[in-house]
Amino acid sequence: MYTPTPTVELAMQLISLPSVTPEDAGCQTVMIDRLEAVGFTIYRLPYGAVNNFWAVHGSQGPIFCFAGHTDVVPTGPIEQWTNQPFKPTIMDGQLYGRGAADMKGSLAAMVVAAEKFVVENPNHKGRLGFLITSDEEGDAVDGTVRVVEWLKSKDMIPKWCLVGEPSSSLRCGDTIKNGRRGSLGCCMRIKGVQGHVAYPDLASNPIHLALPALSELTAEIWDTGNSFFPATSFQISNINSGTGATNVIPGQIEVLFNFRFSTEVTDKELQERVIDILNRHNLDYSLDWNLSGQPFLTPEGLLVAATVESIEAVTGLNSQLSTAGGTSDGRFIAPAGSEVVELGPINKTIHRVDENISVTDLDDLALIYQQVVSKLLL
Repeated sequence: MYTPTPTVELAMQLISLPSVTPEDAGCQTVMIDRLEAVGFTIYRLPYGAVNNFWAVHGSQGPIFCFAGHTDVVPTGPIEQWTNQPFKPTIMDGQLYGRGAADMKGSLAAMVVAAEKFVVENPNHKGRLGFLITSDEEGDAVDGTVRVVEWLKSKDMIPKWCLVGEPSSSLRCGDTIKNGRRGSLGCCMRIKGVQGHVAYPDLASNPIHLALPALSELTAEIWDTGNSFFPATSFQISNINSGTGATNVIPGQIEVLFNFRFSTEVTDKELQERVIDILNRHNLDYSLDWNLSGQPFLTPEGLLVAATVESIEAVTGLNSQLSTAGGTSDGRFIAPAGSEVVELGPINKTIHRVDENISVTDLDDLALIYQQVVSKLLL
């Protein structure tokens, strides 16, 4: 019979708390109690309905910070789960439960790694920190971005930050995210004139008007990327128009689209180029832009080297650097001047029914995290 290790046991404790975003459900209290017990100073930083905290061990010198989130996405249809999503279950070497991979497993590994490190090295160099939020899977308005503002005001911006997002593809540690693309969304509305389909000369169909512009937007080459980032992509995610009747020409079309952009282009340049295309088609339009993150890149240096070497020492893997995937809270930390990498478990089951993580990978993560800290703070 399998006996959970300290890392797996803590992960199970966190999974059992139903912290659907932006709820924390007590997860942070569990972490805070553990960190306080080994000498961390805790700052609870609630903003609105969001719980956050900053924890730090040591009083001076450069800061290495673990960053992560206690909130999880909704479970989806509970009846489709093999086991209850907030009842952690181990089967065939896998720990099942909502948040197992994204990212309560990483949080457990971080805490256990920090506990071992400070107990073995109470007088370590620099400072060891935790930046934890419950607002990563939701609006991301009152979470990490607000804590970073607070850290700036206290002159405590980390020099290095490791975010525990599930970065791995096939084996734990095979991929390190050392950057992310920017994300620029938009709600575009194009106006026409509503009318009867039998009298198109008395109306102006906004769908017909929009199609040539949309075709040009989708065909546009925004950039060709670089050695770190793929080419910027433009994707339409939703189109809505019409009254529901087949005999009515609608008066407006609404189009939602998103750019995932590289460091080869700025959000302002993308906006200007979209406007230029729309103006060439003489459209009556409005644009509501939402910039949810700038691209960032951590070049190879102390943090990347420490992470690569630690993974190889524990798993034997030669990790690959990547900037692929969606956004993470690293987008709020990197602009403050921190070197940021993301390293966590295999991402295959994140946000899915029966989300799970290997218990062996959890223990490996704790060892990797501890080695990274040791390389930077000893």
